[in-house]
Amino acid sequence: MKQQRTEKLLQVFESFQPNYLIIEGYPFKKYQFEFESIPLLERVKASRKPVKVICSLRDVVMAQPYADRNAAIATTCQRLNQYFDLLLVHSDPHFHRLEESFPAVSDIHCPIHYTGFVAQPLLKESVWSEEDVADFSRNRPMILVSIGGGQLGHHLLEAAIAASPMLKKHLPQHHLQVFTGPFIPTENFSLCMQAASESSNLTLRKFTPNLLAYMQEASLSISLGGYNTTMNILRTEVNAMILPSSKDWEQTIRAEKLQSMGILRLLQPEDLQPKQLVDRIVQALEAPRSVQPFRSFELQGAQKTTDLLQTLIEQPVVAA
Repeated sequence: MKQQRTEKLLQVFESFQPNYLIIEGYPFKKYQFEFESIPLLERVKASRKPVKVICSLRDVVMAQPYADRNAAIATTCQRLNQYFDLLLVHSDPHFHRLEESFPAVSDIHCPIHYTGFVAQPLLKESVWSEEDVADFSRNRPMILVSIGGGQLGHHLLEAAIAASPMLKKHLPQHHLQVFTGPFIPTENFSLCMQAASESSNLTLRKFTPNLLAYMQEASLSISLGGYNTTMNILRTEVNAMILPSSKDWEQTIRAEKLQSMGILRLLQPEDLQPKQLVDRIVQALEAPRSVQPFRSFELQGAQKTTDLLQTLIEQPVVAA
């Protein structure tokens, strides 16, 4: 299977003949794909057509414990210097700089550019489904619960559903709008539907393409702490609580920083008990908050990335 993947990737490269090769994360992570990444990078180096190789990197990297961290850092630098022409860091440098989580920045030879955060823009016009129209016609304060794609975070869904009867007593005017994600396993979705069937203050759906609109409307957003979801929070300035993944140290570092700035509140696993979750929700809704911290974030990472790539393609390739 690995050999087939490698050969297929090389075939796609040869047939496509790109100007750029952009690799997400590697060589800072995703080492399990080196079996196909290294042959591709070697093919790029041997190509007669100049191809610019770019590493596309999120804000926080290599935060998890390593058996030999120094060796991992050294290998990352070696791979960057051997194969890559540019490192794009999708972070606001005033919020988090690469050297805060990767101490060997001075050993990287290719140019490093901060793009700002890559955040989905707010749409002036949206295509609304009948379900979206029904949700926004409810005219009740909304508490939004979402878990991204749906592969992870089922415990957050279960906690919100279990807390809904108690929440109705404390906040009778509020309505829980829950999105499970389109890729939630069928069995988990069925269990959630069954558990939520008798909750009159809760609507359960898999997906909407208009999640940003829901965030803009919500009195409170409760979610996991992935990069894209966090960017949605920064974009919409919604009152938010997030539950960082216990397996993703990057999420925790980013979330703790944002909490210290007053941007959002962290949930801990023990907060998922129904009474504790209701207490946290009530506190979040009642506590005064300022939107001023949101104003300074650079969220135009997509456009700046485009500009940087256009500049790069106009320059001659320099051997790595």
